[in-house]
Amino acid sequence: MKIRIVGAGPAGLCFASLMKRADRSHDIAIVERSPRDATWGFGVVFSDRALEFLRADDEALVRELAPHFESWPRIAIVHDGTRVPVAGNGFSSIGRLQLLTLLHRHVEGLGVPIRFDAEATSLAGFADADVVVAADGAFSSIRGAREAAFGTTVDWRPNRFIWYGTTKAFDSLTLTFRRTAHGVFCAHHYRYAPDRSTFLVEVTEPTWQRAGFERMDERETLAACERAFAADLEGHPILSNRSHWRRFPAVWNERWSTGNVVLLGDALRTAHFSIGSGTRLAMEDAVALAKAFAACGNDVPAALARFQAERLPPVRKICDAANASLRWYEQMDERVSALDPLEFAYSYMTRTGRVDHAEVRRLDPALAAAYEARHPQAAA
Repeated sequence: MKIRIVGAGPAGLCFASLMKRADRSHDIAIVERSPRDATWGFGVVFSDRALEFLRADDEALVRELAPHFESWPRIAIVHDGTRVPVAGNGFSSIGRLQLLTLLHRHVEGLGVPIRFDAEATSLAGFADADVVVAADGAFSSIRGAREAAFGTTVDWRPNRFIWYGTTKAFDSLTLTFRRTAHGVFCAHHYRYAPDRSTFLVEVTEPTWQRAGFERMDERETLAACERAFAADLEGHPILSNRSHWRRFPAVWNERWSTGNVVLLGDALRTAHFSIGSGTRLAMEDAVALAKAFAACGNDVPAALARFQAERLPPVRKICDAANASLRWYEQMDERVSALDPLEFAYSYMTRTGRVDHAEVRRLDPALAAAYEARHPQAAA
C-alpha cells in the first residue's frame, strides 16, 4: 500500500513504525510542517507504566524509548501550601523534543522518509495514495478543509493555560493550587529530565482578566507566574519557549474517516492535559489503526470502518473523563475556597467519575481512611 502521513508527531510516527514492521513493502512517507528540531511545550507525561501498552505491538520501539523516561510512584496535591501526597498513581515523563527525536530516528531507521518544513494544507499531493493519515494535530489543516464530512465540533473551554518549564526538578507529578489577590493559580508540574520540569500554569478566565494578563508581554507574564509560585519554585526560574496563553479546544469528530482519509491523534479528538493521556491516546490510536489494517488487509474502507467501530468505545470513555476533569478545573476557585486540603485532594481524585471510594481505598488506603473518619457513610 501507498501510505501518506501528514504530521510527524507521536500518532503518525507510531503508525508508520507499526505498518512498516508489518510489511516492509508498504510505501510510507511522512510530511511535517515544522522544522526537525522544533516543538512547543517541555515534557509529556504518561500515566502508569510508560509505554507498556505498546510493548506487545512494537517491542523494538519500546526498547528505544523506555530508558529515557523519568518515573515516580505517586502524585501530590498542594492546597494553598498544604501538601497531600496521593499513592497508587504512577507516572512517567520525557522531554517532548527528546521523544520526537527518538521516534524520528526509529522511523527513519525503518526506511520511512520524513519531509520537514512541508505544509500539507490539501490532498492535492496525495492523489495516488491508497490511504492518507491526518495526524497533524488539534488544528489539523486536512480535517479543517472537510469538517462537514468528518462531523467536526470544537468546544473552546474558558480556562487559560500557558506551557512553561523550570530548572527545578520536582520529585513527583504535582498539582499546586495557590490563592492570589486575583484568584487561584494552578500549576501542573513534573520532572521530565534530571534538571528540568514542565510547569504548566492554568487559571480561570475571571482570574486571567483580574490579573491583567491581557495587557502583559511575555516577560511580565512569566514574572507574574514566578511571583505566584515563588514558594514552590524555591528560587528556580520559569523557562519560556515562546510560551503564550491558550484556551483548550475540545475536539470531536463523529466520522473518523472520509474516503481514504483517516484522522489520528489530536486531529481526531483531544483529551484535556489534566488526565495525562494525550500522547498515549495518540499512540494507542495508531496501534488500533494498524490492527484494523492487519485484520482487513489492503481493504481500506473496511479497515477504516473497523478502526472506528473498535476504537470508539474506549476513546469515548476517556474523553468523557477528560471533559469531566476540565470542568472540575473550571470550578477550582470555588473548590479551593470551600474545601480543606484533605477534602480537596479527595475531590481531585474522584473528579472524573471513574474513581469511586472503593478505588480510592485500593489506591491510597490512608487517604480513604482519613476521608472515612469524616464521612463514615463512605465506608459502608
